[in-house]
Amino acid sequence: MQIHKRYLISLFLFLMLLACKDNQKQQQLMQREQALTEREKEFAMKEADYYALLRMRDSLLTKKDTIFIQQWPQSIAGFWNAKSVCRESDCSDYVIGDQRSNVWEFVSDSTGLHTRVTDKNNNLVRIYKAHYDTTGINLQFVSDSSARKKINLSIDLTTVLPELIKGVQTSKSDQTCTAKFSIELTRSTSR
Repeated sequence: MQIHKRYLISLFLFLMLLACKDNQKQQQLMQREQALTEREKEFAMKEADYYALLRMRDSLLTKKDTIFIQQWPQSIAGFWNAKSVCRESDCSDYVIGDQRSNVWEFVSDSTGLHTRVTDKNNNLVRIYKAHYDTTGINLQFVSDSSARKKINLSIDLTTVLPELIKGVQTSKSDQTCTAKFSIELTRSTSR
């Protein structure tokens, strides 16, 4: 009888040990299922973003046929020699009196009005998004999110004549400093 009790106790302890291991495995399985559920949610969000981008692309492609292409007037379109002089600055990059010379080209395409700025060696410096109306020309440039230094440039050209354009450029770097330049453009005769 004593052996029978020991056998039953051993069997009971063995079954308890198996039940504990089953509980641990059950918990591990539940944790894996939760992790898998989280990954599925993340994937579903990425998939929704992907389809939203596809819809946006498709809508842009269908509207392309109906886009009105705004063009620069002949008196503005083309190449201009630009001279800028720093007038105000609290930036270490710009000193009052600094001068810069570039060549500007006023261009338009299906995406709108733009101004390309090149240096003396014909290297592209920057492309501005442009807006033109009866009050003048407004040019905007914002560095992309991957840029090391965040730059926001705004140019307001309020004097627009057939051979002369004048205005002001405001440059903000990393939202910590501001510099203002006077801008003067004269029609280029060499291109």
